[in-house]
Order: sequence, then structure tokens, then C-alpha cells
Amino acid sequence: MKKAVWVVLALALATGVVWRGCQANQERKKGARARPGQAQAVAVIVQPVRREAIRDIREFSGSILPNSQFLVAPKVAGRLERLLVNVGDEVRNGALIAHLDDLEYQQQVEQARAELDVASANVVDLQSVLDVATREFERAQALRKRQVISDADMEQAEAQFRASQARHAVAQAQVKQREAALKAAQVRLSYTRIEVAWADGDGKRVIGERFVDQGAMLRANDPIVSVLDVQTVIAVIFVIERDYPLLRLGQAASIATDAFPQRRFEGRIVRKAPMLRESSRQARVEIAVDNPDRALAPGMFVRVAIEYAARDQATVVPPAALARRDGKSGIFLADTDALRAKFVPVTTGIVDSRWVEITDPAITGNVVTLGHHLLEDGAAIILPGSRP
Repeated sequence: MKKAVWVVLALALATGVVWRGCQANQERKKGARARPGQAQAVAVIVQPVRREAIRDIREFSGSILPNSQFLVAPKVAGRLERLLVNVGDEVRNGALIAHLDDLEYQQQVEQARAELDVASANVVDLQSVLDVATREFERAQALRKRQVISDADMEQAEAQFRASQARHAVAQAQVKQREAALKAAQVRLSYTRIEVAWADGDGKRVIGERFVDQGAMLRANDPIVSVLDVQTVIAVIFVIERDYPLLRLGQAASIATDAFPQRRFEGRIVRKAPMLRESSRQARVEIAVDNPDRALAPGMFVRVAIEYAARDQATVVPPAALARRDGKSGIFLADTDALRAKFVPVTTGIVDSRWVEITDPAITGNVVTLGHHLLEDGAAIILPGSRP
């Protein structure tokens, strides 16, 4: 029992000695730090300030749309007798792509032509009647001058002449009416031949979709196929308020898609919406891209890179060199001779993944890129390979 007590007392004494030594050591360190001019140097890594080309490039996500797209539909109802194109076929301006059953419309043309013939024959008949009435009226005028006939006979001859003139004029009007009806029937007949047509150029376009098959009964304006212009496609992106003022018509853009990871397509901004959508606070921007080999297809997802600004000989530092002190953004310039770091507030310009442009003030030398979180203005530094 006595032995155990002595062991406990010895351990307590040793612990007290160690604790007292630690306390004394800490007091010495505090005293050393408290003495002026004795701050410890900080190990840092530096890199030189450089002059490099730098680009401000923003990337947006978007979709590919055709340059133009329209539906081809009949203007009259009928059965689709022939469909001459299918999805993916090329068509030229004015090409015939479908034909409706035209028997009924041919009969309408024949009926209108027959009615025109009847109206024309009626004009001929009434012209003969008018000729007779004209001669009778002229004879009556001559007899009246010689006072051979009475005023009543003269008035009757004139009335017959005027009536014959009116019937002849009506018959001529009916001929014009029948001619118009014939032309309308011929136009309806022509509508059974369905052609594609567009105003801007004679280049080829492609059939995008087919909506019906041969034999289908169609109403007027029922779509048959869609026609796309993909010689040029439109990349559509949406930009936020911050980017909107930086975009301008004619600005170059580079387009990439997962379908062709090794290829870049060049385009230019052709349209910029004059307003931002209230729901998303974004504006629509359209970029025209030449697509002669039809590599880009409508509906593709694309990434669009647009260069906002460029500097060929900019003063740049690595992004890791930036630091904040007292609410100011700046860098630590390293004096490699005196082994001191000086904090310099800076104004930055273009920022990319490799460099940050320093627009003000003009700087040279080396900047601290690692270890500046331990630095204050004027702090001592230790460089790799140098002695503390």
C-alpha cells in the first residue's frame, strides 16, 4: 500500500514539472513575438508578372433551328393521289411534290367552259336582234323627218332599240362573268398540283417531315410535308441582362456540338431581341451558321462561344495571385532582393482560366501566388531555395 502511494506521488511530481516547463516555454515564445522587429518570415511561392494575349470569351447553351421552315398544304380538298417526296428529299423552288385527284375539278372546268359558250352564243343572238332594232330605229328617224309616221311609232321604235341595247350589254356582261368562272375553275384545277415555292432564292431545300400518305382524304390547308432551309442554320441562345449590352449584330461566334466534338462552326449574330422576357429576364439572340454539308441539324444542342473583348499585350498575373486586405482587392508584389512583400491594390480587366488582366496600376516583377493568406503589407518572406 505504501509503495502505491509513493508511485502516485512521484507521477504527480513529474507531471507538475513538465507542466511548469511547458508554461515557461510558452512564456518565452510570447516574449519573443512581442519584441519588435522579430516577426517570423513566411514561406511563399512567386511567379513573374507577364505580358500575354488575353480574351474575354463567354459560353452559352442553345439549340439549332432551320433558317426557314414552312408547311406545304393543299388549297382545295381532295384525295391525295400521288406523293412524290419523302423525308430527307431535296426539292427545288417550284417543284411538284404531290397531286390530288382532279376529276371533279376537271368537270367543273368543262362546265364553266360550256356555260361560257352558251353566254357567247347568246351575245351573238342578241347582236342580231340589236342590229335589226338599230335599222328599225334609223328608218323610223328618217320617216319621222318626212312626217310619215307618228310620234308614237317613233317612240316605240326607239324603245325597242334601247331594250335591244340593254339585253346585248347584259349578255356581254354574262360572257365576262362566265370567263371569270372558267378561270376560277381552272385555278382550282391547278391547285390539285401541289408545288413548293419560296421567294428568297432558287437553292435546294429539304423535306423535314411527312404528315400524310397517298390515298388520304385532305381538307384545304391540311399539311402534307414541311420544307426546311438548312443550307444556313440558326443557333438560338438566351442571354441575361449583364451580357445583353455586350452583344452586337455582326459579332462573330464559335459553335460546338457533341455530334462533332473535334469541329468548330463559325457564325455571326444576325438578330438580337429588342427586349428581355419578363419571366426569365433573358433576351433571344440568333446566330447564322453556314451549313453547306448539313452537318448541323435542327434540334441539335450546341455551345456558343462569343468573344466580348481581347488584348494582345495585356499585363497579367495568375488568378491565384489575387488577395483581399481591408476590403480591397490586390496583389502582393515580392521584392526578391529584400525578401519583403508589398500589398498593392489593383483594378482588374479581363479574366480567363489562366490569367487575370491588371489594368491599373502598371506593375512589374514577381507576385506571390501561394502563401499570401499569411502575409501583411511589408511582411518578410522566404522564397524556395533561400535560407530563412
